Amino acid sequence: MIAAAFAYFNYKFSEYKFIDFKEWVFYEKNDIFIPTHEKYIVVFYSSKDKTVTQQLAEINLNLPILAIDYYNEVHTNSATTTFLRSGTKNSLSFIQRFNIYESPSIFFIKKSKDTLYKQDSMIRKLDNLDDLTKNIESL
Repeated sequence: MIAAAFAYFNYKFSEYKFIDFKEWVFYEKNDIFIPTHEKYIVVFYSSKDKTVTQQLAEINLNLPILAIDYYNEVHTNSATTTFLRSGTKNSLSFIQRFNIYESPSIFFIKKSKDTLYKQDSMIRKLDNLDDLTKNIESL
């Protein structure tokens, strides 16, 4: 039973995907995004929901946030949130790679080397940013 559980969790962890920011180009306003932190919270969201956009701009967590907009609108970065956008092909590839089915969705990424990051959590639907603040602060 223990061996089966271990094998299952190894299999599930191997399902986690990689993202190389040299190959996948995202923009902050007009500049190409280059990651500088070891870990990020990735939030895939719709800027058509103005409350989520405003909450992402105002939220203050102990990990930096990469907020990737489905509609690719330009937003001003805040102290802890970097708003990213990209071309349609890149956005669709991102959605497909990480199997994102709902908006807003959230997951963590962790640096492997240089600009290569590995998904470090399951992808979850983000129901409430206030709950996110409470849960992340305890990490």
